Amino acid sequence: MLMSNNDIRKAMQKEIGVLFTCTEHGDYQRIRTPYLYPDGDTIDLFCKSDGDVLTVTDLAETTGWLRMQSMSLRRSLKQNQLIGDACVTHGVEFYRGMLQARCRPGDSLAEVVTRVAQAALRISDLWFTFRTRAVESMTDEVADYLTQHELPFDRSKRLPGRSGRGWTVDFHIRTQRSSLVYVLSTGNRSAARRITEHVLAAWHDLNHFATGPEALNFISLFDDTADVWGDEDFRLVEPMSTVSHWSRPDEFAEVLRTPNHEQQPRS
Repeated sequence: MLMSNNDIRKAMQKEIGVLFTCTEHGDYQRIRTPYLYPDGDTIDLFCKSDGDVLTVTDLAETTGWLRMQSMSLRRSLKQNQLIGDACVTHGVEFYRGMLQARCRPGDSLAEVVTRVAQAALRISDLWFTFRTRAVESMTDEVADYLTQHELPFDRSKRLPGRSGRGWTVDFHIRTQRSSLVYVLSTGNRSAARRITEHVLAAWHDLNHFATGPEALNFISLFDDTADVWGDEDFRLVEPMSTVSHWSRPDEFAEVLRTPNHEQQPRS
């Protein structure tokens, strides 16, 4: 029997409850899970009816997220083996970068959704094993610089966006005017654009923090020690943030200390 989107929604509410929510997403029902990627982003799954069979998939968001954290566009043999192990363990198919499982008549939709979510969670945790040392050392280097110059800061600040999505900003620095700082660092030219677009989306969603008497300054700090960034990357985030270059750390410090810097995020 063909299940309508309304039927899918009712089944989700009945079997899983308020921790999971469903919304329309094109031909799919987007299932917002309570699980999180290592950076705090929510793991979303997608459900679509094909006759009497439902397919639950992540639409390759997990492998896309993992790829964005790496300098390399290709997964290593070890990574692929670990992904395969996770899929076998949770009974999930890995097809064209997507995690997916089918819910057939008589199956529990809640059980299928849980299996796919568990696989996504386990695969995203590969980031802890394979995360780029360059990115780690870059944020550590910035933290050391801030400490040396007695600029108080919080690291990995979690903030809510206007959309309801949470964003983890690399630094919240408190001076005469507090600033939020995203560090953009990669050794891969192809990954550079994805990182820039991610930061742009974050600034846009967090723009309500850039208004009012205690408005925060938004700073996009590019690690330009690697020649991977183009002028278009800088221009992409300029309307929403102040662009700084790690090759000129004194200018970065000046931006942090200036109460009303001329380049402020725009609404």
